[in-house]
Amino acid sequence: MRFTTLSTLRELGRRALFIREQRRRLDAEMRPLIREFAPALLEVHGVGYDTAAKLLIAAGDNPHRLRSEAAWAHLCGVAPIPASSGKTQRHRLNRGGNRQANSAIYRIMLTRMSNDERTRAYIARRTAEGKTMGEIARMLKRYIARQVYKTLPTTTI
Repeated sequence: MRFTTLSTLRELGRRALFIREQRRRLDAEMRPLIREFAPALLEVHGVGYDTAAKLLIAAGDNPHRLRSEAAWAHLCGVAPIPASSGKTQRHRLNRGGNRQANSAIYRIMLTRMSNDERTRAYIARRTAEGKTMGEIARMLKRYIARQVYKTLPTTTI
């Protein structure tokens, strides 16, 4: 029993080292491609190589859907959908779309909320207007999607 446990742990350790090395190798190949193909995307505040890769994959897998900035927002799952009831006018986010692109935009939003002064000022202003944090996050994600769409390459690889 003890030998089996040690053997299994040793094998898992080897696998973890292999995956780490594979990740380094793939990152080394991916970064120059992203810098060459979408340098403007990397200049967007909060976008790193992993986030840029997710967004480029979402755009590249769906070129027929990218007719406009609104279509990109729908694809990313950040397009507002009316969720009004009676006299209350509200919106919620579309939960459809590419979940990886949505998570990339969410990561950009979190980065901006933590270290971007303009975003912090925007949050303070909207909070003073009586908006909830969920509503503010919805608006920020839509703004980020709009900004990212403008930087996406217009040609395909």
